[in-house]
Amino acid sequence: MSYIGRGTDSISNVEVLDNLTFDGSASYTLQKLSTNFVPSSANNLLISISGVVQQGNFSVSGSTITFDTTVSASDTCDWILHYGTGLITTVADGAITEAKLGNGAVTNAKLANSSVTVNGTSIALGGSETITAGKIGQVLQGTKTDRFSLSASGWNQVTGLDVSITPSSTSSKILVRANMGWGMNSGTTLMFRIARGTADTIFIGDTAGNRERVTQRVSPNSNFWSFPVSLEYLDSPNTTSSINYRIYAKHNGGVIATLNGGYTDNNDTSNDNSRSASSITVMEVLA
Repeated sequence: MSYIGRGTDSISNVEVLDNLTFDGSASYTLQKLSTNFVPSSANNLLISISGVVQQGNFSVSGSTITFDTTVSASDTCDWILHYGTGLITTVADGAITEAKLGNGAVTNAKLANSSVTVNGTSIALGGSETITAGKIGQVLQGTKTDRFSLSASGWNQVTGLDVSITPSSTSSKILVRANMGWGMNSGTTLMFRIARGTADTIFIGDTAGNRERVTQRVSPNSNFWSFPVSLEYLDSPNTTSSINYRIYAKHNGGVIATLNGGYTDNNDTSNDNSRSASSITVMEVLA
């Protein structure tokens, strides 16, 4: 009997295949635009032979279709339609939610040749790439609110003003920042260093001509009893082990320099009215 139902031209997601030329055999090769075509299954095919629509009376293997009986050479193939598993319509924006995606449905193969843009940088997908939101991986801070008096000669570690961080990658950089409040009872020169690790790797400074290797130096005048000091350095530690950053200070001698303590005059060495706090901050900058 003839096909009963809506017009085949109204079926969405339809591919029109090349007509077959029957020769009395049961098996033929399916093609589309003269290229072998592999259907999804036999159930996805409709074939009209001499005006009668056929379905369910043939099987497919690869691009080969085999009818249950031989087809006479006198029969004519009117058309062959391959249709999908549902109607294709335009999906509304935002209609595909996370809940509608099956577990494991988005694979590396599906992501191949795709990319996303993070902070203006295009990142290819489909491999083992890690997408990190933002460039800062972690931020750690150490603070010091008690006083530290610098009276000994030479370089002295500012005890309590240090912080440790464990980089997530050897290609990460570490941005080190320190903000301190110092006071002195007389004008002189103070020098500061940012150091890394127990071996005290010192950063910045021109060592030519036996110069001191320092990160920062200040020379307040005799009327400058309290002043801020800021240090900054971008380090490339090339490690994923825990590392410690610390602050060292040194003065020219003959004075009392105090961290987190200010002075109102030469005779006041214990004034708490100008007590301040200091900090050292480390940030992992991802490559």
